[in-house]
Amino acid sequence: MLVNVLQVLWAASAVGIIVFVLLHSPKGDGIGGIGGQAQLFTSAKSAETTLNRITWALSVIFMGLTLILSAGWLGK
Repeated sequence: MLVNVLQVLWAASAVGIIVFVLLHSPKGDGIGGIGGQAQLFTSAKSAETTLNRITWALSVIFMGLTLILSAGWLGK
């Protein structure tokens, strides 16, 4: 049961990483380049900072769950 929940969280973090990486703009616009979404943040810099923090957090969660699930510490 616990392994199944962690696998769902692992898959969700993988999808989240893909989404948030794609939201980054190569020009530094970040989410501001999308249009109306930019009003959610006070500036493009804070939008980019928020995207970076979310992406890093999801990456840490993904890697941690990968380690836990692949090591077999929880059993099946």
